[in-house]
Amino acid sequence: MQARIKWNEGMSFVAESGSGHAIVLDGAPEHGGRNLGPRPMEAVLMGTGACTAFDVVMILKKARQPITDCVVEIEADRAETDPKVFTRIHLHYRIKGNGLDPNKVKNAVELSKEKYCSATIMLAKTAAVSYAITIDEGVAA
Repeated sequence: MQARIKWNEGMSFVAESGSGHAIVLDGAPEHGGRNLGPRPMEAVLMGTGACTAFDVVMILKKARQPITDCVVEIEADRAETDPKVFTRIHLHYRIKGNGLDPNKVKNAVELSKEKYCSATIMLAKTAAVSYAITIDEGVAA
């Protein structure tokens, strides 16, 4: 896996992935940024949410569960002193589908958290990671 980060100006950077995609990352205005993109640590949380959502959707599809939507909302706290690592991460999974088996949904989330999601497992080295699950009937909005 590779990435390339190029400084633009102020505290703005373009991050390019090895797969050829790019995003703008920027610092907060009080640190010289212009709010042109997410902060780097916000991007870490966004990547973590995408990583675990990917796992959960894939596991539920393999289990032939009728999933129609998956949203992961994340709340996190960071240490007050440098390095400002994450100290608490709460993942709220909102899963939709018609006739989902709650036990299979819970199993999918736990498999992601404990076995498959590299990001969550890595961040759990410094943060207490918790989760909640809401299952709704229906299709994606």
